[in-house]
Amino acid sequence: MQRWCLRSVYSHILCVNIKHDNTPVPLVQVHAPSATRILLPDGRNMSYHEHGVSADKARYSLVAAHSFLSSRLAGIPGIKLSLLEEFGVRLVTYDLPGFGESDPHPNRTLQSSAMDLLYLADALKIDKFWMLGYSSSAIHAWAALKYIPRKIAGAVMFAPMVNPYDPGLTKEEKSGIWEKWTRKRKLNYFLARRFPRFLRFFYRRTFLSGKHGPIDKWLSLSLSEQDKVAIEDPLFKKFWQRDVEESIRQGNVKPFVEETALQVSNWPFSITDLQVQKKCPEKGLFHWFNFMSDEPECELVGFLEPIHIWQGMEDLVVPPVMTDYVARVLPNAVVHKLPNQGHFSYFYFCDECHREILSTLFGEPRGPVQILDVNPIKEEDDGHGQSQTSPILPN
Repeated sequence: MQRWCLRSVYSHILCVNIKHDNTPVPLVQVHAPSATRILLPDGRNMSYHEHGVSADKARYSLVAAHSFLSSRLAGIPGIKLSLLEEFGVRLVTYDLPGFGESDPHPNRTLQSSAMDLLYLADALKIDKFWMLGYSSSAIHAWAALKYIPRKIAGAVMFAPMVNPYDPGLTKEEKSGIWEKWTRKRKLNYFLARRFPRFLRFFYRRTFLSGKHGPIDKWLSLSLSEQDKVAIEDPLFKKFWQRDVEESIRQGNVKPFVEETALQVSNWPFSITDLQVQKKCPEKGLFHWFNFMSDEPECELVGFLEPIHIWQGMEDLVVPPVMTDYVARVLPNAVVHKLPNQGHFSYFYFCDECHREILSTLFGEPRGPVQILDVNPIKEEDDGHGQSQTSPILPN
C-alpha cells in the first residue's frame, strides 16, 4: 500500500491511501441460448425451464418466479433431481419480461405478470400449481394469488418481500423494515418510487458494467453473519455469477428499473385482499329472492388455498417484520420461523432444508405417478355384443 499526500491550493494536505489489489475482476460471459420458449398472445416470447419429473408423471407442479438480478436458472438453488423425483414434483421456472431470454413487455404491471404466468401454465397444460416466491419475486407470487387464484393450489414463500410503502404497515413495522437496510438501498427505493429513470445511472455502473461483483455490493444489501458465510461458498459464487449472466444477457437496463419500481410503487391491490373472509349479500329484495331459491347466502372470499412462509430470523435483506405483517393480515398463513438463519443460508444449497420444505408441503414422498399399463385391458363381453375396456391407473 502506498500513501500519497497532495497539497491543495489552500495549503491543506490531502492524504489518500491507495491499495493495489491485483485480484482479477471476473468479466461477464455471454452464453448460447438454452431456454425453451412459448409465444404469448401479444406476440412476445416467454422463456422457461423444467426440472424434476415429466408432465405425465407429476403429482405436483411447482412454478417459481425469480427475484431481482436473477433468472429462470435459479428456481430452488441446488435442489437435487432425485429429491424432486422422490416427491413427484415438476418444477417450472421462467424468465420475467426482459430478463434472460424472455422478450420485454412495453407496459409491464403486476397484473400482466400474473397473466403471463397464466398463459405459461395453460401452454404447459398445468391445471393447478403451487406458486413459489423467494425474496423480491414474492411480488409476482402475491399478484398470482390475487389475479389467478383458481390456478393456484397453494403458495410457498421464502422471506417474501412486501411493498415497504404499503399503507397497511404500522409505524413500528415500517421502522423495523427500513432500519435494517443500507443507505444505498434506501436511496434505490426512493429513486424507484419518485425518479426511476435515475436508476439507469447506478445500474449501468454496477451489474450492467460488464464485470462481476459481490452480491451484497451489487444489490446494496446488509447481510447477517450466516449469509456472509453462505455467499463465500464457492458453489454459491459459481451459481451467482452464472445466474447474473443469464439475467442481464440482453444488456437492457429498462427491465431492471421496471422491476424495482414495481416493488415500491402503489400496488393495484393489497395483501389484505387475500385474507379469507365470509362475504354475505346485503339484506333487501334480492336477499328474499335468494332465500326463496335456496341459494347460499354467504361465500368465502380471498385466497382459500394454503400459504406457507419460511423466514430466517436473522435475515437483514427481507427483515422478519415483513413476514410478521403478512401473518397479521393473513392469519391463515402458516409461518415457519428459522432461528439462526439469514436470507440465503436456508434456501440455497441445503439438501436437508429442501427435503424439509417438500415434506411440509406434500407429506410422505410417493414418487412419480406411474401408469401400470397404458394399454386397455379387454374384459368379458357385456352381453350386448360389446366388450368393456378400461386402463389400469395407480391408486
